[in-house]
Amino acid sequence: MIDSLRSILVIARLTIREAVRRRLLWALVGLTTIIVGLTWWGFGRIAEASPITGPVEMLAVSQVLVMLAFMFSFVLAMTAVFAGSPAIGPEIENGLLLAMLARPIRRSEVLLGRWLALGLVLVAYALAAGYLELGAVDLATGYLPDDPFWAPLYLAGESLILLTLALLFSTRIASVAGGAVAVVGYGLAWMAGIMGGVGEAFNSDVLKFAGTVSRLILPSDVFWRGCAGSLTPNRDVLAGGGVANVDLYKFSPFSGSAPSPEWLAWCVLWTVGALALAAWLLRRREV
Repeated sequence: MIDSLRSILVIARLTIREAVRRRLLWALVGLTTIIVGLTWWGFGRIAEASPITGPVEMLAVSQVLVMLAFMFSFVLAMTAVFAGSPAIGPEIENGLLLAMLARPIRRSEVLLGRWLALGLVLVAYALAAGYLELGAVDLATGYLPDDPFWAPLYLAGESLILLTLALLFSTRIASVAGGAVAVVGYGLAWMAGIMGGVGEAFNSDVLKFAGTVSRLILPSDVFWRGCAGSLTPNRDVLAGGGVANVDLYKFSPFSGSAPSPEWLAWCVLWTVGALALAAWLLRRREV
């Protein structure tokens, strides 16, 4: 057990070193700086045009903030997918994995080491960029939702789900094809989540069932809805901003709700199961 953990940590350290060598970390730092700067500038212009003093202005800023969070979640999802897709397949094709296994290192240890390293990079990026963006919005407008702390954490969880999916595909599918399938799956899960919300709002059993099934297959939308919900303004702001039905608003594409403990547990089980399936597929593949 200790030897396996040591091997996983060695692979993780080498993966992070490779990310530094390929300038992935520096690219993320540069993107974060640009995104935070643009966020501060854009929301500053909004505050100049209309001081954020009443519920109408707060509601408008919250909508822009949720849209910004969605754009960032998309960038984070693409980063996770295209970091995870080439993590295993190309090493099999060029013979590098075979050389690593001769040390000896188990294939599952290589997979888990890759996942651990890339996961740490993605989580650090999501948290740093997310909290910096929230700080930029607060600095520019003086507005923050009541519970913004969880939003970056939910985005980090979403990135781990998509990284796991990309690594799973990388054990059997070429990098480009696997990345494309993972991206399409992410988009379909997001759309199915919206339809599930519509089903809950209008009590449609068919749509609610479709949303639940999509979350079971790919639970990335669980975290996105949690992120959107944590950025939603309180009921007073919604009512003062002109929202006719505050209770139905949480089912809109611009809102959400915190995931239940059962859904969080399913996300953990899904990740563990997907990693186990990836390890099994990798073990059965000829290198």
